[in-house]
Amino acid sequence: MPYNIEYHKDFIKFLKKHQDMQAKVFESFETIAQNPYEAKLDIKKLQGKANHYCLRISKYRFLYEVLENEILIYAYKADSRGDIYK
Repeated sequence: MPYNIEYHKDFIKFLKKHQDMQAKVFESFETIAQNPYEAKLDIKKLQGKANHYCLRISKYRFLYEVLENEILIYAYKADSRGDIYK
């Protein structure tokens, strides 16, 4: 059963500024919705946070949380590699 995907408003705002990334990001999150731990994508688990992951595409990072009990992927932050963890 695929997970639902919810995007934070700041995540959407970032994608509106980076039109060239939109298709790749949404395609990647559709893949993640099928399997949140997809090995074919460049995904790393965030240290110190349960169920939080980072999707890496080019020089950008996209943070999301897997909410197992709600069958939900919550994408909450997107930024360049140097600014994402601040």
